[in-house]
Amino acid sequence: MIFSFLSRPKEAECTICGVKSVLVSETLELCVDCIRNKFDEAHKHIMKAHEKIRLESGLPPFPPKSRGGIKCTYCSNKCVLGPGEISYCGLRVNVNGKLKENSSKDEALLYAYKDPLPTNCCSTYFCPGGTGAGYPIYSVKKGPEYGSYNLAIFFYGCNFNCIFCQNSSHKEVGIAPKMSKNQLVETIVKDERITCICFFGGSPEPQLPFALNFSQEVLEECRSRVLRVCWEWNGCGNPKLVRKAAELSLISGGNVKFDLKTYSKELSYGLSGVSNEQAYKNFQMIFDEFYEKRRDLPVLTATTLLVPGYVDEREVEGIARFISELDEEIPYSLLVFHPDYKMRDMPITPKKQVVKCYEEAKKHLKNVNIGNKHLLSLV
Repeated sequence: MIFSFLSRPKEAECTICGVKSVLVSETLELCVDCIRNKFDEAHKHIMKAHEKIRLESGLPPFPPKSRGGIKCTYCSNKCVLGPGEISYCGLRVNVNGKLKENSSKDEALLYAYKDPLPTNCCSTYFCPGGTGAGYPIYSVKKGPEYGSYNLAIFFYGCNFNCIFCQNSSHKEVGIAPKMSKNQLVETIVKDERITCICFFGGSPEPQLPFALNFSQEVLEECRSRVLRVCWEWNGCGNPKLVRKAAELSLISGGNVKFDLKTYSKELSYGLSGVSNEQAYKNFQMIFDEFYEKRRDLPVLTATTLLVPGYVDEREVEGIARFISELDEEIPYSLLVFHPDYKMRDMPITPKKQVVKCYEEAKKHLKNVNIGNKHLLSLV
């Protein structure tokens, strides 16, 4: 994989304005200025690019909205499935007027593995597993929890279609392994070295009923020991389910990590295929209901991947300003990008872009971190 980091970025041309640059995606063939400022014209090119990607994976190009179909309410896409139609995440299908689900409260498409603490998690710089914060209630040590583990739970399926996805194998729902709630509970109960759980993917939203059911049971089974529940997601889940997830993080010492991918709605469609508006609403909701209950160990944090040429200082300034209007102490991580999935033609985030984005974020927030710094040595 690392050799792809060192490959020469490809120059592409913007279909609308004609600018040529290594900071124009070969997949989109649109520059960031045309996406943001000429969206009416750019939209048809964006949807064509995403449709091609989705069909390659056997997934619907857009969230289905069939009149009289079966409604799915797990995420903000709110699919309405006509006969034979598949949900945008690929986990549900309308079979003869009934919703057939590949995931339930008791079984899910996932794989799990133990990750030694402290991990490369985006919250390591402030969370109990990485720092010992909250000892002895939320951490087993006064410092980093060496010798302990995070149980990383990777969910298949996603309600976004990010062309820069770092875990695109989540789309392989047809061959995904299925695991039961009881199997996962048993794994954790038997191993007291597991002190935290992190749900990621894909993104947890399409399988939140399973994640919530499992989390509630395992916390009850392990109520006499440290066990934190964390979420790493795009944040566009059903608000009722998101609220329950955040409550579990609050009581267990975990945190909710929102991947706020863009600030402008136009760029969200460009890079992810759908709107991320619900993410900001859910972020605000968790802040309003839970943040003040545990200020010393934040239950809420955000990250942004600095996609070269697209997620620039203008996007970061908007995100940071939104967060700061809630509380300037909320932790925020800027992540250096590496070429992956449908953006392998792009470079690693240029150092100049990282510096500009960091400076804009620091104008609004006090707790700004840069993740994946090691990649900058390859630039």
